[in-house]
Amino acid sequence: MISWPFFGDQQTNCRYCCVEWGIAMEADNNVQRDEVEKLVRELIDGEKGKELKKNVMEWKTKANDSTKPGGSSYQNLDKLIALVLLARNV
Repeated sequence: MISWPFFGDQQTNCRYCCVEWGIAMEADNNVQRDEVEKLVRELIDGEKGKELKKNVMEWKTKANDSTKPGGSSYQNLDKLIALVLLARNV
């Protein structure tokens, strides 16, 4: 992912994607065609792109694990459904 934050929460989202999670690269404020081309080529063929892809695949695995039966998201959804059904019967 290439991030180019402009306003609002985009700066926060960019920081998380680029720094905390390691799944994106940030475009400079002075976006020019050749700079975007360099970023895209780095993402597709470069070492940084390979590292970002590895991080994305780790996040994908975590997301899949959490939604499987017994996973944290699966359990939280079950709890929410139980709470909603119980609240409706009251």
